[in-house]
Amino acid sequence: MRRRSPRTAAVLAAAALLAVAGCSSEDGFPGEGPRQGASAKSPGAGASSSAPPVSPAPPTGSAAVVRTLTTKLGSPWGVAVLPGGDLLAGSRDTGKIVRVGAKDGAQSEVGEVPGVVKGGEGGLLGLAVSPDFATDRLVYAYFTTDSDNRIARLRYDEAKPAGQRLGAPDTVLRGIPKGTVHNGGRIAFGPDRMLYAGTGESGQRGLAQDRKSLGGKILRMTPDGRPAYGNPEEDSVVYSYGHRNVQGLAWDAAGRLWASEFGQDTWDEVNLIRPGGNYGWPVVEGKAGRSGYVDPVEQWKTSDASPSGLAYAGGALWMAGLRGERLWRIPLDGAKPVAAPQAFLQGEYGRLRTVVAADGGGLWLTTSNTDGRGKPGADDDRVLRLEVR
Repeated sequence: MRRRSPRTAAVLAAAALLAVAGCSSEDGFPGEGPRQGASAKSPGAGASSSAPPVSPAPPTGSAAVVRTLTTKLGSPWGVAVLPGGDLLAGSRDTGKIVRVGAKDGAQSEVGEVPGVVKGGEGGLLGLAVSPDFATDRLVYAYFTTDSDNRIARLRYDEAKPAGQRLGAPDTVLRGIPKGTVHNGGRIAFGPDRMLYAGTGESGQRGLAQDRKSLGGKILRMTPDGRPAYGNPEEDSVVYSYGHRNVQGLAWDAAGRLWASEFGQDTWDEVNLIRPGGNYGWPVVEGKAGRSGYVDPVEQWKTSDASPSGLAYAGGALWMAGLRGERLWRIPLDGAKPVAAPQAFLQGEYGRLRTVVAADGGGLWLTTSNTDGRGKPGADDDRVLRLEVR
């Protein structure tokens, strides 16, 4: 083994101390810290020990649609909030991204992501904007190609004509397994400014337990796709494994990472994510109480949920259900639920795909009735604005 020089060892030790100091959240896990929008002033900044404690959420809450922002979107999947509040919404089937005005709902085409291949549950999936978007203008996209699922970043130039505002894609991560089903696809930047991705096992169950595969995982990487400091294995972007199909990622006020996941025939899940955790698939589904596997915090019959998007607002997690056609509220007291999940909007808007925290403590919620499995109405698909508590 190559011997490090004393000077190199000292530099690495100092870097490790700085990284630990910058990750001072409740449990000290990478990725935990103040929620985006809180005072994380530098990359990797964690929750301050002087931060006020978060009060438990009320056991019951409310959710009301206060307006329909926009209508007639085709197969919307990923949604990202721009500085200033406007939304970017991606079409799974066309590969196009539109900008939706937060005030008037007006749609303007930004551009089409090159190389997107539609098929089954694949296509243009998750979207995220760089934490430094105000200066770097980068939009991140998770999408299916003819050979894999991958993540690329594209520069957004508002000075160019509508429909031509996306630059050439710069691939930051390739080789995520693709399939007709279980492509995962949610991406988000965490409070540590690292990029996280939820992937699926693409219908190949064994990939979920194969830590060398990117399928059936939650991934954590730097904005340019390298393994992030503090990952379970320093040369790997794999953060947790044993997942079937992760389509929701959210951080609570203390910076804990939560994920929503499709089950097979029995249980859908919401999980509290720990680095290196094995979440059981395909060995177990739902709460099994078996040594070596992490049980979900909450579970649902698949007919009641089939969860996609996940957001945090008002002390609770909010989970959008596709087959379940409802929005679930999971009130939290720290890392534990306060009460049983509560359902809203059941059957009122059809399939629900993506839920995103909005300014003022509300939510943006998209329907998903044009995805080939719903019954679209004249105005589908829609972006709804909700007031919640």
